[in-house]
Amino acid sequence: VTHLCEAPPTWTTANRGAALSHSRKNTQTGFFLQPHTFLWDTLDSLDPLRVEQLGPEVSSGQHHQTQLDSILKLLEKDIFTFVQKELKKLQKVLTTDYPECLEPLKDEDEEQRSSSEAVLKITLNFLRRMKQKELAERLWSRTYSGVCGRKLKCDLQKKFECVFEGIAKAGNPTLLKQIYTELYITEGGSSEVNQEHEVRHMETASRKPDPAETAITCEDIFKGPADTKGPIRTVLTKGVAGIGKTVLTQKFSLDWAEGKANQDIQLLFPFTFRALNVLKERSFSLVTLVHHFFSQTQAELCSFEDLQVLFIFDGLDECRLPLDFTKTKALTDPSESVSVDVLLVNLIRGSLLPSACLWITTRPAAANQIPPECVSMVTEVRGFTDPQKELYFRKRFRDQADTIMSHIKTSRSLHIMCHMPVFCWITATVLEHVLKSRERGELPKTLTQMYIHFLVVQAKVKNIKYEEGAETDPHWSPKTKKMVKSLGKLAFEQLQKGNLIFYKRDLSECGLDAATASVYSGVFTQVFIEEPGLYQDKVYCFIHLSVQEFLAALHVHLTFIKTGINLLSEKTQRSIFNVKRKLRHLHQTAVDQALQSPNGHLDLLLRFLLGLSLSANQVLLQGLVTQTESSSDTNQKTAEYIKKKLNEDVSAERSISLLHCLNELNERSLVEQIQQYLSSGRLSEGGLSPAQWSALAFILLSSEEDLDQFELSKYSTSEEAL
Repeated sequence: VTHLCEAPPTWTTANRGAALSHSRKNTQTGFFLQPHTFLWDTLDSLDPLRVEQLGPEVSSGQHHQTQLDSILKLLEKDIFTFVQKELKKLQKVLTTDYPECLEPLKDEDEEQRSSSEAVLKITLNFLRRMKQKELAERLWSRTYSGVCGRKLKCDLQKKFECVFEGIAKAGNPTLLKQIYTELYITEGGSSEVNQEHEVRHMETASRKPDPAETAITCEDIFKGPADTKGPIRTVLTKGVAGIGKTVLTQKFSLDWAEGKANQDIQLLFPFTFRALNVLKERSFSLVTLVHHFFSQTQAELCSFEDLQVLFIFDGLDECRLPLDFTKTKALTDPSESVSVDVLLVNLIRGSLLPSACLWITTRPAAANQIPPECVSMVTEVRGFTDPQKELYFRKRFRDQADTIMSHIKTSRSLHIMCHMPVFCWITATVLEHVLKSRERGELPKTLTQMYIHFLVVQAKVKNIKYEEGAETDPHWSPKTKKMVKSLGKLAFEQLQKGNLIFYKRDLSECGLDAATASVYSGVFTQVFIEEPGLYQDKVYCFIHLSVQEFLAALHVHLTFIKTGINLLSEKTQRSIFNVKRKLRHLHQTAVDQALQSPNGHLDLLLRFLLGLSLSANQVLLQGLVTQTESSSDTNQKTAEYIKKKLNEDVSAERSISLLHCLNELNERSLVEQIQQYLSSGRLSEGGLSPAQWSALAFILLSSEEDLDQFELSKYSTSEEAL
């Protein structure tokens, strides 16, 4: 400052500019960048007549010096007062438990906030110079959430305020608060693996909630039940695909970022396993991993222990990192670089940052990757209750909500699936199109019809958007047919391997060009998501397992019709049949395979495969699927085969699944027979067969009435009936 004040008497604006430029080049960068610039900017704001006063007409350097001295004294006083005030705030932070005093005032502007942060940085710098490292770290940890937390909240708010329903980066974004409908979440349960097919989970979830269950809201995930002993560190949340786990974590993060809930959490870092998978071959410390994903947290995080931090890890079932909790070495230093899997294991185990909270979401089948001793509480997302379904559709269809809800209730399959938000979105997409269509036809009643309509809708939109077609054009263009067949092959082959996440090489093997995957993840492939990872890697998946199973069933059907090859045959040499006469053999093979599956992973594929054999459904797919002859005869023989299996020793779950298959075939004689018995007030005098008992159970489950009791004694008193 003294050097710049020694300006010559003939100081001009040009001279000043040159000197200022020179001083900027030779100034060391510090917390206050370019102090010379700071001085001149201050002069600009305090002295609007400086050009006239410092121009060529000024003949007295002494006059200029007096003016400048006066300004600097005022500046010194203002800066001293400001710094003194800020230091008092920092002193309070160091002597109290909570840094509320660092929270910005409502009338504090961004410039004031920036100046406060600058004083904090200078203070930290001088404390370290004074060898007061412990004091500096304590100050940093207690102020970190106030300084960086505001930036983090701003970024998370921008990231999560909008969602793309059902798809990623396609279509029109919707404000999360406009479409978010509260989910039914329960406390309790075990973190052990559950191998049941996810649609069977939906069968259970669709029933009346158990009074013993404890419901929990999104904002109370970490509060736990009243009898919880000790703090909750790690919450494991289970839920089938498409049930709303990811949107739930986004809503939690958005509420925190907007200051609506969980404000005791100072820092919140949401990760996805999809993004972490890409870093499989790299090494990070916890500090650098956080910096990698959240650039606004440029700080020394060595004092994380003093903060209330929450890490969210979404999608454990998609994790491709080797999480080995028995052999992984212990790690306690957050600044030590190791592989990402070692970081995660130690964070979950509690060796690293034991004061942090963790929230892990997963599909039930992958829950056992986390040892039970590492989990404080298990919760389960059960999807929408019946009132929540109605609320969702009323948000989507204000005028036609009653029509749509009454239609959905007529089909148990649709009503069950609507417990999943993603299926509600599929249903909304289809019904919106059908109701607006000029050739408005019958609303879909079965699961197969719903998915066929969904595929047709997406094909039409794709043709219009990407191929400049008209709405009246045939929707199965050559490009679209090729794409659907390739997606079907991918769906089936990956389903056989148990894969729900695919990579570029998987696409290439099925004839899908990964270079054009961005088009696939546009409008048509709302049935197919492209998830951008970091760097050049990308991962792919269908929006829901049921969509993958539908396309897999379509691939099996098309392959058999075209080549006679039964892809479901266990024989090494696949059987070749006469298509016109032997389609029932394909269906019977599928029934047998589904019944032999230990976890029911082919149950839904079987339902779709049988539904695709109906002539009415093939008409909807005309141009893609060749209609088969004598389909009614084939379907009748398939139905008889299923009834035969129902009279054998079949579990209750499988018998219900087989009755859904009969429903897909439009075969309702068994159910209608039981309904007649119920109407007459008595069952068959000769007793019911196992198939008929299954049909009775199916009817009771499908009843629109809210049955609290069914008096079996009116119809039968036998032990067999029970």
